[in-house]
Amino acid sequence: MKYLGITMGDPAGIGPEISLKVLEKNKEYRECSIIYGSIKILEYYKEKLELSNIKFNIIKNSKEFKKGYINVIQVFDLDIKDICIGKVSGLCGEASYRYIERAIQDALQKEIAIIVTAPINKEALNKGGYHYEGHTEIFAKLTNTKKYAMMLWSEKLSVIHVSTHCSLQEACKKVTKDRVFTVIDLARKYLQQLGIKNSRIAVAGLNPHSGEAGLFGTEEIEHIIPAINQAQKYGWEVEGPIPPDTVFLKAYKKEYDIVVAMYHDQGHIPIKLLAFDEGVNVTLGLPIIRTSVDHGTAFDIAGKGIANEKSILYALDLGKKFF
Repeated sequence: MKYLGITMGDPAGIGPEISLKVLEKNKEYRECSIIYGSIKILEYYKEKLELSNIKFNIIKNSKEFKKGYINVIQVFDLDIKDICIGKVSGLCGEASYRYIERAIQDALQKEIAIIVTAPINKEALNKGGYHYEGHTEIFAKLTNTKKYAMMLWSEKLSVIHVSTHCSLQEACKKVTKDRVFTVIDLARKYLQQLGIKNSRIAVAGLNPHSGEAGLFGTEEIEHIIPAINQAQKYGWEVEGPIPPDTVFLKAYKKEYDIVVAMYHDQGHIPIKLLAFDEGVNVTLGLPIIRTSVDHGTAFDIAGKGIANEKSILYALDLGKKFF
């Protein structure tokens, strides 16, 4: 039996709520998923959401899994009284890290096949003593992965990023030939895993009009074009640099399978505009499979029972394709 692991996310955010909602509504995933979290928080949301038809089975490992229950690995003993829903907390940051850490350990030991992550709060994470930019960097560190990238996937548009959580000034410095080529290669390999053998990859420019032959910047000439040329020498179908103001529309019209974006917002803005509730965050390059919701902890609606679980459902759907 192959299992999906769901990390509960920041206990003060919407992670516990959407984790329960998606398993309560989808028997298929309930019968093969394990939540890594805090049972008292989950019990609170079970009562709040009036999910009287579900029962929890607290387990130490996948061998104790029982069908007909929502199976939970109690990673961090946390009570609802210990936290303030919708507020940043170092305690919640520590808990969210510990859920991820245990799930990664189990995935590396083949206890679970896929990890699906609910959202964490980066400020809380750092207040808890874990100084990472986000999920992607935690997974890379704990799996000892050197070459990795964040991809946002949806049926409407997919993008992969050369850089993610850093200043715009630093993002520009990270646009190097080696890094751009690495991201192109990661995109190609991932699409092959999904059965797309002859993938069409578009590479966005960094500067307006892709630099306009050096008038608006030289990163395209010095780094992006050489990376594309190297990829094309291997026979890969890679085009660019395509001006950022048109490349995403072309991909949306299915002219390309994926876009290589140069920095965080360049890739995030179009996909969140087109597929906010449908987007899935995937960390490529890892020795394990990790998918995630493509939204944050939503502290403004946490605890109100109105969070939408669509994104975590799409993350489960995509993760299961790798079974």
